[in-house]
Amino acid sequence: MFIYRCELTLHEPLFFATRELGRLYETGRYLHNYALTYALGLTSSPWFHREQVPHYAEDLRPLREQIYVTPAAPVRTGFQLATFKYGEEILHVEMRQAERNTPSFGRAKELAPGSSFCCYVLSARSLERLPRWIRLGKWHSKALVKSTPVKVMERDGDYLAAAPLNPLDVPEGVLRAFDIISMPPASLVANARCVGSHYALDGGRGLPVGMAYTFPS
Repeated sequence: MFIYRCELTLHEPLFFATRELGRLYETGRYLHNYALTYALGLTSSPWFHREQVPHYAEDLRPLREQIYVTPAAPVRTGFQLATFKYGEEILHVEMRQAERNTPSFGRAKELAPGSSFCCYVLSARSLERLPRWIRLGKWHSKALVKSTPVKVMERDGDYLAAAPLNPLDVPEGVLRAFDIISMPPASLVANARCVGSHYALDGGRGLPVGMAYTFPS
């Protein structure tokens, strides 16, 4: 197994709606592994979907036993608030023009430029290169990627997960204790204490063996 440590640094504000509190749309501190897999160019989705809904299972299942990206943990984060305004157009079914245009607004809590994160890419084969620049979030914000190969040994026993984990993708019986990170489309866990076969890193940390994109039927 080839493992790469990826450091991501934002060069533009990053926004995605982790929580909605009235008119405030808040971006969380963790980056989901589904979004990172798309952003790194390891899978893709058609530009047009008639249903306008994501197809994570169809896009990510083909990567099983080939490649896997962990969620990204925050290393250094800052936030900023942005206000957006839009006009609410109420149209009749016969497409008559609305009699009034009611403006509305909202506020977005964004991750600020300079925020940095860390994730891991696990691949069954050596990757020649990962992209140096990627786009993330609703605004397609630019982020710098620095990837470094990591030498690991496969071991068995207790360890602390070196990255946040998607519990759907972890083999059964691995997770013992953890903090839940509530975020769509699937909640993550952080500070996970695990047991079993793992790729050992420094400081008693590791990554579970056998992680793969998994979706409930």
